[in-house]
Parts: sequence; C-alpha cells; structure tokens
Amino acid sequence: MQSNSTQPGRTRAQLLVVELWGIGDLALAMPFLRVASQHARVTLLAKPHAEPLLRRFCPEVELLPFTAPWTAFRHKYDLPSWPWPEFAALIGGLRSRRFAAAVSARHDPRDHALLALSGAGLRAGFARLGSGALLTDALPAPPRPHRAAHWQALATHFGWEIPAPATGRCAGRHVVIHTGAGRLVRAWPRDRFEAVAERLRGAGWRVTLLDDSLRDLDALLDTLAGADRFIGNDSGPGHLAALLGVPTFTVFGPQLPELFAPQHPQAAWIDGAPCAFKPCFDSCRFGSPHCIRELGVETVWPRIARWLSA
Repeated sequence: MQSNSTQPGRTRAQLLVVELWGIGDLALAMPFLRVASQHARVTLLAKPHAEPLLRRFCPEVELLPFTAPWTAFRHKYDLPSWPWPEFAALIGGLRSRRFAAAVSARHDPRDHALLALSGAGLRAGFARLGSGALLTDALPAPPRPHRAAHWQALATHFGWEIPAPATGRCAGRHVVIHTGAGRLVRAWPRDRFEAVAERLRGAGWRVTLLDDSLRDLDALLDTLAGADRFIGNDSGPGHLAALLGVPTFTVFGPQLPELFAPQHPQAAWIDGAPCAFKPCFDSCRFGSPHCIRELGVETVWPRIARWLSA
C-alpha cells in the first residue's frame, strides 16, 4: 500500500476505509479519502448518507452502504434486534473482495473487529481495550487528539500526505446559520441564533437561516458552497462548510473543540460552560445541558463580531 502502487503497469491495491458515523465524521474523513484514492482503489464502508459527499468530493471512491446497529442513539445493544442476516452478508461480501488493506481512524474495537472480519491482510488503526490483537498495524495516538489528526496519521503510515485545509473566502457578506444538531445536547437554542441573525442583518450581512428540516444533503451543500461565513452548532453542517472552504464559527457545548472543531484556518468557536463530565458526547447527566444553555447571546455575539472583523 505504498505510493508506488500508482506506477504504470501495476494493479492498484484495494483499500477498505471504515467510517460508520455521522455527516461531520465523514467530512473529516474526506481529505484522507481524496489522497488515498490517488494510490489505491478505495471502498468506503459508511451509512448511505455518505453518497452525496462522495459524489461531490471523492467520486473515485466506491460506497458500500451499511448502517451499523451500534451507531443508533437508543437500544444500540439490543442484540436480538440486530439485522444478523444483513451483517453476515456484509462480512461475506467484504471477504470476497480480498482487500489488501483496511483502516479506521477511531479508537473503536467494533471497527477493528470489522477490519479483521474483512480478511484484509493489513489492518491499521488505533487500538483500545485490547483491540490491537485485531490489527496488524496498531498506530500510536497522534499528539493532537483531533479526529483529523488520526486520519493524517493513517496517511503518513502509508507514506501519503494530506494537503493543509484550504484557506477560505470571506470577502462577501453572506452568512449561513444552521441551528440544528444531531443531538439536542449540542443544540444552542434557536431563538438565540435568530437574535444573532437579526444583529447580523443590522450590520449589513445577508443571512440564510437553516435547520434540520433541510434533509437534502445536495441542497445543503449547494447552500453552504454559496456562503462567505458559517455559524452553527457542533454538528455536521459546520464540518461540511469547512470542507467547502467556508470559515466557520461553532457554538460548543458538551464536546471539546480540540477533538472536533471544523478544520479551516479561519475557524473560530466558543466553549460551553465548564462541566466536570466533559466531553459527554450525546447524553447529559443533568435535566438540561447547562454547558450550552448557559451561553447567552450577550456572551456569544462579541466573539462572533470579532471573528467577522478578523
């Protein structure tokens, strides 16, 4: 799986890439998929919603759609309800392809079990809870904990280089605000986004306000591509905007920017209120996620204004 696999006369090796989670996770994987597709025939095992992203950013990559039952927000380990026939067919299909290598950027033993079951000769990833036994190449965690750094470490392992994120345009006056998030614990209240939108309009900005009712990913990508700035929650649309070269401002709550901030040179954010349980991902130990609900407009707006004027 070295870069010389692209030499004339050589058959490019088949590479399996596993990323089974959300839109933001897929957006962070796109730079790796782009460079990998220059050196190998790449198949991405991912949820069906990866299809519009691959079509736009990595058309050379084949999608193998699969919704892993453990990625559900509820009842993820109700084993009798798992689609066992579908799972068995998936494993059989993976093994029949005879992948030369398989990779995952997650510290996830479930991913590593899939890599092992695929039969790939080389299996690279980041071991956790003894899952190194399932990998042929257990990589050390990169110094920077961000998910993008894990994809970069995988690329480096194969001798590939992922280019730095593109610098974005910000000369225009169009801001897209997306008020949604995959989970409510990561959603700043909509009325506060609306208050920010009113201040932006008063300052001469054109504002497009979106929410999770926009389910068409192609339409979302088209809207984001026409933006000069993006403001939103710690959620997939922010990562898509950054991937499109749009500077982003993110309102964080239970998650940590050092793990999941959008990868754009002009990205900015505000941290949620302190909490001893951070990062708590998709659930909250309290009746309400105070880490994000305690952020008022008067706290967030000055940070946005400084970012806009930078």
